[in-house]
This record gives sequence, structure tokens and C-alpha cells, in this order.
Amino acid sequence: MEQKNNSGNIWRTIAIIAICLLVIVSFLYATGRSKQNAAGGAEQTAAAAAETKQEAVETGEPTDAAAGQTEQAPAETKEPAVSGAEMLSLWTEDAPAKQALISYVEAVTDESSPDFIPVEHRIAVFDLDGTLFCETDPNYFDYTLLVHRVLEDPDYIDKASDFEKKTAQKIVTQNETGESFTGLEVDHGKCIASSFSGMTPAEFNSYIQEFKKLPMPSYDGMTRGGGWYQPMLQVVDYLQANDFTVYVVSGTDRFIVRGIVYDSPLHIPNRQIIGSDETLVAKDQGDVNGLDYVFDDDDELILGGEFIIKNLKMNKVSVIAQEIGDQPVLSFGNSTGDSSMAEYTTSRNPYKSLAFMLCCDDTERENGNVEKADKMFSLCEEFDWIPVSMKNDWTTIYGDGVTKK
Repeated sequence: MEQKNNSGNIWRTIAIIAICLLVIVSFLYATGRSKQNAAGGAEQTAAAAAETKQEAVETGEPTDAAAGQTEQAPAETKEPAVSGAEMLSLWTEDAPAKQALISYVEAVTDESSPDFIPVEHRIAVFDLDGTLFCETDPNYFDYTLLVHRVLEDPDYIDKASDFEKKTAQKIVTQNETGESFTGLEVDHGKCIASSFSGMTPAEFNSYIQEFKKLPMPSYDGMTRGGGWYQPMLQVVDYLQANDFTVYVVSGTDRFIVRGIVYDSPLHIPNRQIIGSDETLVAKDQGDVNGLDYVFDDDDELILGGEFIIKNLKMNKVSVIAQEIGDQPVLSFGNSTGDSSMAEYTTSRNPYKSLAFMLCCDDTERENGNVEKADKMFSLCEEFDWIPVSMKNDWTTIYGDGVTKK
């Protein structure tokens, strides 16, 4: 009996040992699989992160950090506004208007500034004559163009109407004596429309380009199309470099302004040029109302011969609201014809805004008028506009090689 018990104990011990060995082997096997899975997971995570980073390099998009880690993004660097000191090199170093413009642009283009203006609302409006371009030599570009058309062009002299000749002669008298004529602005607009009636816009532009080649009477080294104020061209470039949309809002006929700007140093598209207006019709339209006529593939647009509006004073404000549809934040002008535009820009504007006015106080390099300049300086003080002294603020007006006779 005792022998049987000993035999049973032996087998029981063997079974216990076997069970223990089985448990140990199972534990070791499970541990090995866990490590293998962890290693494989790490490899997959690393591969995924590498793939994501590669996609970021290819697409330029930011990526999330790898699982369980925080990827430190580089500190964001604010892009400074384009340097006004460099771009406004034709302005004297301490010109107050220059410093005011630079300070303004740097403030409104800085996203951290309370004066920041979103790009879509950075709108600047410029008058043309006396603001960007020679105003009088001896009169406005479009006035001298009418005199040329009606009194000097051999192809049109015999066709000119009595009204056109009378209006052109008033301009000549004004040039010679300084006499002013009531209503001349509108009469001139009517005569521009009628004297070029029937031309296509392209033909009108070609006529203007030929006129631009004529010499500027009061200057050596400059043609009628070359009368750009070089420091003001820098202002336009400076604003455009800082994402401003620039419009020309002129009292001159819209098509004439386009012709002046065409092939010039002022890089502004036609859609951003606003001026006085005349009618456009289809060549085959005749007297048919536009509501009853259909433009077809054989048609082309021509000047209709009817004057619509003189874009001066309050009319500038109306047309800005109609065509731009947003309140400008910068205005540049030179006369009381631009005062409404200046006040519209700076009155109750949700954004920081400024108005600049050029003062024609240089009589040596330009056809200046000290009396007019003094009046504008006074108006600037009264209305809080920023005056620009053509005499003191600019190192040049028309550039090298141009001298006043």
C-alpha cells in the first residue's frame, strides 16, 4: 500500500512540474510577441510620420506631430511692409508727407496693429492732372487735345462744328490771357464726344498716342505723353507693392485717361481708370434705342458722340461708390475738384484713412502757381489733409533730362 502511495506522489510531482514549465513557456512566448508588436508599431508610426512629413514638403502644408509627441513649430516671423525709404527715393529724406505715408502703410499692413486693414479694403484713389501728371501746359491734356483736333488737325478742321470751334477758341483765349469761362468744363466734354464721334475706342487711342508724341511746349526733353510726376509714380508702386488696389479717378474723359496711361510708366489696368464719360454704341445701331438693338458678330463699338457726365467734385464721390463699391482709405488730389473725394475718404471710415493734396509751389522745375499753392496749403490745414510740397518734398519732378524753358 505504501508503495502505491509513493508511486502516486511521484506522478503528482511530475504533473505539477510539467504544468509549471508550461506556464513559464507560455509567459515567455507572450512577452516576446508583445515586444515584437511594440517594435512593429513603432516602425509603422515612424513610417507614417515620415510619409506625412514628405507629403508636407511636397504640398507645402503643415503636419500634425507624431502620436504621443508635440512637434514644435518655428516661431512665426512677421513680414515687414515693403521699405518706403527705398521705394520713395525721389522724395527728400525728411519730407513730412513721405514720413506720414510710410508710417501709415507700415501700420495698416501689420497684422498685429490695431490699424491693420485687410488687403481687400486697401483702396487708394488718385486724381490725374496735377496729381500724377503735368496739369497745365498751357492747359489740361484733354483741353489741348481738343484744340489740336478742332483747330490744327487738317483731317478734321473742315468738319468741325461752330460749337466745337467756339469752345476750342475759348481754351486758346484762356491759355493766352487766363480768362475763365463759365461752363467750359461741360462744353469741352461735349466737344470731345462730338469731335471724335464714330471712332472705335482703339482708333481713339491711336489718335491719342500720336498726340502724345508732340513736344511739351514749356519743357525741353519731354513730350506731351511724358509729363509724369516721377515721385508720384513711386507712391503708386509703393502702394501696389503693399497690396493696395489703385484707381485713377479723373475729370478727364475716361478714354483719354486710358490713352494717357497706355504704354506709360503707370501700370494700372483700364478697369481701374475712371473719368468723365461719353456714350458708346454699336456701329450699326444708328438711332435705335439700346433696349431694342442686339449687338451681333458683325458689330463693333464706336464713340456715340453724346457727353454723359463731367467727373469732378461730388461726381467723383458718386462714381467711386458706383464703380468701386467700397470706401477708399487713401486719397490723392491737388485741387478743390478733389476735395469731395478727400472728405469722402476720411469721413466716418471704419479704417484708418488719409488724404494727400499736392501743392504746385515749384515755379522753377514745373508750371507752378504760388497763389494756388498757398490756398491749398491753407485748405490742408483746415481739413486736416496732408500737403505735398512739389518744391520742397521732391528731389526731381520729371526726371533727368527734362528742364523747364
